Amino acid sequence: MTDTTSTLPPYNPSPEPQAWGQPAADTRPFGPTPPPEHDPWLPPGQPPASAPTEEARRPRRGVSLLIAVALAAGLIGGGAGAVVTNSLDGSPTVTSSLSSTSSSNQSQPVSNAPAGSVEQVAAAVLPSVVSIEVRTANGGGEGSGIVLSSDGLILTNNHVVADAAAGGQLSVTLNSGKSVGATIVGRDPVTDLAVIRATGVSGLSPAKLGDSAALRPGQSVVAIGSPLGLQGTVTSGIVSALNRPVRTGSATGGAADQATVIDAIQTDAAINPGNSGGPLVNSAGQVVGINSAIASLGSSVGSQSGSIGLGFSIPINEARVVANQLIKSGSAVHAQLGVSVTDNSNTTQVSSTGATLAAVSPSGAAAKAGLQAGDVVTRVGDREVDSADALIAAVRSHRPGDKVTLVFQRGSATKTVTVTLGADSSAP
Repeated sequence: MTDTTSTLPPYNPSPEPQAWGQPAADTRPFGPTPPPEHDPWLPPGQPPASAPTEEARRPRRGVSLLIAVALAAGLIGGGAGAVVTNSLDGSPTVTSSLSSTSSSNQSQPVSNAPAGSVEQVAAAVLPSVVSIEVRTANGGGEGSGIVLSSDGLILTNNHVVADAAAGGQLSVTLNSGKSVGATIVGRDPVTDLAVIRATGVSGLSPAKLGDSAALRPGQSVVAIGSPLGLQGTVTSGIVSALNRPVRTGSATGGAADQATVIDAIQTDAAINPGNSGGPLVNSAGQVVGINSAIASLGSSVGSQSGSIGLGFSIPINEARVVANQLIKSGSAVHAQLGVSVTDNSNTTQVSSTGATLAAVSPSGAAAKAGLQAGDVVTRVGDREVDSADALIAAVRSHRPGDKVTLVFQRGSATKTVTVTLGADSSAP
């Protein structure tokens, strides 16, 4: 049972303002929460070479993993933006939330709760949310998950179950309180998504998946999960921003040189360590995002921190495509530009922002379109690119084979080119 009595860090006033380009808040994934007998810190991770030197840590009880804004990224890979509507299981006795997108904006009445209220949304969605526990020789951790099918398929974050893939024991606690074993169906470190299966279950309530492309800033949302091991916790807020590039670390266990950068939904709904893998839900009770990371003030306010109103979720339209691939083959394929990229630091360019192509793979999509090392990409389609991570996120919002328009600077000239995106695989 997770210890929830740990002392909160003392109040500390806001840190002094930092220079432009030096964010005051670090971005951190926040999944597994360890049982009390486990040291809350895993061994330090490896931060990006250009990131601040604070040690990377796996998020544990009241603690989040440092994800500094990196200036360099590896090969730009995928994610997916299209919605897959085909059924995943031919059995008529199994229902799946991946077979269609819920488009209704009207909630179905639950009990006597007002339609569209947080109470109504919670009552509708809680039966489809589970707590996930991983036990290892060194302790373990907890996170959250979303029921995809009545026979036990569950969507969560890769970082929630990664220790189970390395020999840990995986279990799931259903909303009813029943605990069952679980196995990993597939993991995708690049998008930080995973699908597991609860064993020996039937008749579960699949979540209703909505359309994240329909979200707008200011829209009401609800987060549900197991922060600090407190199963069935409900918090509410709004969509604070969309298409927020958020780096949550290196894609360990997958393809080399693939950074985990999510094209995130930003929300001020309170989410904390243990919420990872749980749903962000709209007022119609439809899952629109997978809660995956939080921003933290980090070492400036002590070693422990929780929600400061900056949470990040993977859009469900992207998560749906990856989940379908994981269920079918155990791995996922991502859109690939075929470049190594850094933030633009060349002040002599026409644009002072953007993503500089540090290297271009000779056989990659960028090279085939005529892009060269040193070019500075400033736009992908209708999306402005102001950093390396923004370019990664924009590419990963597409599918392999998609044709995208890139605007870039070469010296003093502004050029436009159409690129047919390639593909890669991130099989663990």
